[in-house]
Amino acid sequence: MKLMILESGAKARTVKNYLGKGWIVEACNGHVQDLPSGNGSKQRSKAMWAANKGELPEPPWDWTDGAERVVNSILAKARKSGVEEVYIATDPDREGEFIAWRLSILFGEFSKIFRVTFNEITKSAVSDSISNPSEINSSLVDAAKVRRFMDRLVGYRCSRFSKSWSLKSMGRVQTPTLGFIVEREMERDAHVPIEYHSVNADSHGVRFNVRFHEKNDSEAWFDDLGKHRADRTSNDDLAKSAFNALNSSQVLTISSVNDGVTKRNPQPPFTTDTMLQAGSSTLGWSVSKTSRIASTLYQSGHITYIRTDSTRTNPDARKKVRNYVRDKYGEEYLGQGVVGKDAKGKANVQDAHEAIRPSKPDVLTIEASADESRLYALIWSRFAASQMSQSIRERRDLEASVEGSDRALRGTASWRIHSGWEEVYSQFNGEVRTEPPEASLEVGAKWSIEQSEDSPKMVTDQTKPPRRYTESSIVQAMKKAEIGRPSTYVSTIQKLTGRGYVKLDGSSLIPTSDGRMLWTDVVPFYNQGEEEIGLFTPDFTSHMEANLDLVETGLEDGPEIWSSFVTQFRDMHNNALSIRKQTATPRQQSLIESRMAHLEPEMRNELMLGKSVEEITGDEAREIIDKLQEIGDRIGYPPSEKQSALILKLADQLGIGLDEALGLAGVTEIPELTGGGDGTASELIGKLIQMTRDLPSTEAQIELIEKLVEQNEKSLSEVLSTVGARDISELTKSDASEIISKMKGRGRGRSRKKRS
Repeated sequence: MKLMILESGAKARTVKNYLGKGWIVEACNGHVQDLPSGNGSKQRSKAMWAANKGELPEPPWDWTDGAERVVNSILAKARKSGVEEVYIATDPDREGEFIAWRLSILFGEFSKIFRVTFNEITKSAVSDSISNPSEINSSLVDAAKVRRFMDRLVGYRCSRFSKSWSLKSMGRVQTPTLGFIVEREMERDAHVPIEYHSVNADSHGVRFNVRFHEKNDSEAWFDDLGKHRADRTSNDDLAKSAFNALNSSQVLTISSVNDGVTKRNPQPPFTTDTMLQAGSSTLGWSVSKTSRIASTLYQSGHITYIRTDSTRTNPDARKKVRNYVRDKYGEEYLGQGVVGKDAKGKANVQDAHEAIRPSKPDVLTIEASADESRLYALIWSRFAASQMSQSIRERRDLEASVEGSDRALRGTASWRIHSGWEEVYSQFNGEVRTEPPEASLEVGAKWSIEQSEDSPKMVTDQTKPPRRYTESSIVQAMKKAEIGRPSTYVSTIQKLTGRGYVKLDGSSLIPTSDGRMLWTDVVPFYNQGEEEIGLFTPDFTSHMEANLDLVETGLEDGPEIWSSFVTQFRDMHNNALSIRKQTATPRQQSLIESRMAHLEPEMRNELMLGKSVEEITGDEAREIIDKLQEIGDRIGYPPSEKQSALILKLADQLGIGLDEALGLAGVTEIPELTGGGDGTASELIGKLIQMTRDLPSTEAQIELIEKLVEQNEKSLSEVLSTVGARDISELTKSDASEIISKMKGRGRGRSRKKRS
């Protein structure tokens, strides 16, 4: 017997159908062991682990959630079945190699362990990989380890640093990505709108725009980036004059015709980032949905591996799709073909960097869900198009005049004469013009102006601020800046939204107040040090990603790259800590201000040494807070914001005024209360909570109790007696909550018995 271990269950089922008898095919469900989560001993929650010179650290690798049970189950099955050979077929990339390395150790009791990879899950690819097994690629594993160590060190140390601002985390890739989004929002805030007027008219399907000013005209109009726009003017009278002329004339006279041809080249097959972008622009999907559907297609054997930067494709696959195109559309639809290249020209011994393409290029449709079929069709079209001819359009650049205006109008008539690669994109594109305009394309020809709401039309508008990033465009920005990799694009966006730094408004990414604070207040501590390039700049992150790529290909030594990073990071982090000590953190400032609010002016001045809260250093802030604590222990200090807010909320729930609520504590103002767990604010909160428990039960509680009584087949009187009530209308909120809690507990018990 032979055992093959893959990452996903769907992939395992597909491969099992190819291998048949004599094979056990199991899924490990991704990572089985990784860096310890940080829950538990100090040893396991460390930011980094020491290592001998020339070696990488060896931390105590921990089981991921549920992995130990899965691995033990596979081990038991393999032992029982007398397995002699183990084939580890995890994904053909850095992370897949790391998983394979951990599995090779966990299954070390078997004498024959092979590493196999395939870029596509087809019978021939699986068979070829088994015939040509290899060993674990230590360079790939080292790259995966170093990436983990880097992320762990930055994440632990810098996230702890950001806690002073009550922020959740910082990350090696996520924080520079956040920077793009915040900087764009700041550009939008700084934008000063410039008003303009434009005038246009339609004729025979061609949009003509009035050309107001040439570049050297004193009134020439330029946008925010300094680009000349001849079709815009700030002169309201000039625009109205042109509009009135079009309205009254109703005819354009063609004054100039320039012939031309437009040829459009097909694009190369999808890489991860271009697929995510096309999923957004063509299908209207989020990047996470596109990634999820693509993963399903790969695991089902329909497409090649989806984590790639390469546009290179297999020659046999290109031959098959070219034959399909020739048979379907004709020889004239074949082009030279976009062969593509490895990511950054790298040679990859595991062939992990082929572009995303259909596993069976001559299969246009598959049996799958609607979403899977749509994405497959897009991937197939992109691959087929890459081997097809250019699309060709005839073009006529037209200039026209109108009676009553000395301003020319310009428009372009274009119609497609050869669809080329666009033929396979017809289901994703709208209607394309394939005939020239009916009107004459000769100088002196008269073209009638279309009369509608949109023609002729004068538009008065303002320049818009730069567009916010979308999920799709932020992936493009990450790719351009060379930060992150195909496997991290989606997870980086999810971290930013999940940790509250960015919110989605439709498809737009908007930084939250926490996101702005992190980038503008915290990141500068790391980006304005003595180092030439700051820790959270795209340049530094890109350099580290490039170093990981060099480790992966064996061109750089993993331990050396890690050691160099540790040295750089230590200097940057220590510098940030040193700068932070020079000023009090926002948390310290807030605490001092709240505690000082009710001290006498003389005492305040004595504590603050005559400085404002913005002027004190971090060390001074700590001393002041300690003294305030001593004063608070002696005379009490004001309630916290949370305590004050809770008092207001409880008073509102009880339907009593704030004055009445405060009267229970013998005060007239919230600041007269004392804070802390033993203060009068805490005592008042306890009283108010008890009063809310004595309020009558709500309609929702009564309805739920009646429903639970019916489900548990109990009498209402029996249930009410448990809290000493005889009628359901007598119940307080506290009594009702107690009954509901008991009844739900009983219901769960009954359900467990039924399952048993």
